[in-house]
Amino acid sequence: MAQSAPLTERKYVLPFILITSLFFLWAFGVNLNDVLIPQFKSAFSLSDFQSSFIQVAFFGGYFLAAIVAGRAIERIGYKRGILTGLFLCTTGALLFVPAGSLGVYGLFLLCSFVLACGQSFLEVASNPYATILGPPESSERRLNLAQSFNGVGYVVALYVVGPMILSAKAPTARELARLSPAALQAYRASQTATVRIPYLVIAGIFLLVAAMIYFAHLPEIHEQAAPGEAQASASWRGVLAHKHLVSGVIAQFLYVGAQVGVGSFVIRFVMHAQPSLGPRAAAKYLVLHAVGFMIGRFIGSALMKSIRAAHLLAAFAFGCLACAVVATSTTGAIPIYAVVLIGFFHSIMFPTIFALGIKNLGPFTKRGSSLLVMAIIGAAVVPPIMGKISDLSNIQRAFFVPLLCYAYILFFALRGYKPSPVLAVEPAPAAEA
Repeated sequence: MAQSAPLTERKYVLPFILITSLFFLWAFGVNLNDVLIPQFKSAFSLSDFQSSFIQVAFFGGYFLAAIVAGRAIERIGYKRGILTGLFLCTTGALLFVPAGSLGVYGLFLLCSFVLACGQSFLEVASNPYATILGPPESSERRLNLAQSFNGVGYVVALYVVGPMILSAKAPTARELARLSPAALQAYRASQTATVRIPYLVIAGIFLLVAAMIYFAHLPEIHEQAAPGEAQASASWRGVLAHKHLVSGVIAQFLYVGAQVGVGSFVIRFVMHAQPSLGPRAAAKYLVLHAVGFMIGRFIGSALMKSIRAAHLLAAFAFGCLACAVVATSTTGAIPIYAVVLIGFFHSIMFPTIFALGIKNLGPFTKRGSSLLVMAIIGAAVVPPIMGKISDLSNIQRAFFVPLLCYAYILFFALRGYKPSPVLAVEPAPAAEA
C-alpha cells in the first residue's frame, strides 16, 4: 500500500536534520561496546560471560534512566531533554579518559553506565520527536530515515574508531599466565590506554552538538489528547491497556537483546569458525555486519514508500530467522556470512517496532516511548545468556538465543502490532508551544 504523505514539512526540515544528527552520534556509544568486549576480555583475562558485563552496565543504564527520562521530558520538553542527554553523554565519555589510565574493569563499567544514561534521554526524546515532525502517515518512514544515520555512525565507529582501540593479536590465556605480575600489569595498561583519545574526541563532539541544539530553534510539540483523555494520560494503567504497545515492548526487548548479543560476539564467532584469525582481522566481519545494517536502513526507508511497515518488518524478521538457522547448523565460512547478513535484516527493526508500538497512543506517547526505551534492557539480558552458553559449550550454540528472539518479532510483525480499535487515539494536529 503506497504512502503518499510527504516525509516532513518545510517548517520541520531543520529540526529533523538536527535530530537525525543525534542518531548518528549515539551510534558511537552503543556500537563501540562490540570492540570493548574483545579488548577487555584479553586485557583482564575475562570469560565470555564476564566480558558481557559491558553490555549489562551500558543497557542497565538505559533501563534505569528511561523511566526518569520519560517523566522529565513530559515536564521540561523535548529540547531540554535532549540537552540533558548530551550533557550526561559528555560526562560518560570523559570518564573513559581516567579509566584508561587506571585500568580498572569496574571503572569502565561505570563509564558505560553514565554514557548510557545520557543516551537513554536522547532515545526517549528523539525517537517520538522524529515521528511527529511531519504527517502521521509517514511517521515510520521518517523514523527509519533518521535511524539510517545511526547505521552510518555504526560503520564509522567500527571502521574508524574501532582499530584505534582493538589489538591486532590477542595473547592466549597460557601466554598471559607466563607473564610476571609487573609485565601483566604493563600489558593491561597498554590495552586499556587505547580508549583515552577516542573517547575524548567523542566527548568533544557531544559538546559541539549540544551547542548547536542549544542555539537552534526546535519547536516544542505537544501531542493533543482526545476528548476525555487528559486525565488518563497520568495513568500507567491507561498506557498498558494498549496491547499493541505491550507487544511492542516485548518485541523491542527481544530485538535489542538479539542485536546486541549478535554484535557483541561476531568477533568471537568468527574466531571460533576461523581459529587462525586474530581480533583485528575478525573485526573486519563485524564491519561488514555494520555495513549491511547501514545499507538495510536506507533500503528499508525507501521500501516503506510502497510497502507497509509491518509487512516489511515481517520480511526482515524472517530473514534474521533464516540466517540464525544457518549460523547455528552449518560449519566453515557459511555461518560467518550468515551472521554478517543478519546485520542487514536487523536494520529496520528498532525504529519500525518503536513507531508501530507508539502508533495512535495520543497523550500516552511519551510514556509509551519510555517503556520502549526501557525495553533496551534486553541488551543486558541476552548477551550474558549467550556468554554463559558459550562458556559451557561454544559460541555457535549461543546463537540459538537470538534465533528464538526473531521468532517472536515475526509474530509481532504479523499480528501483535495491531492497535485495539476501541483504545486507538486518532492522530490529532500537533500543537506547538
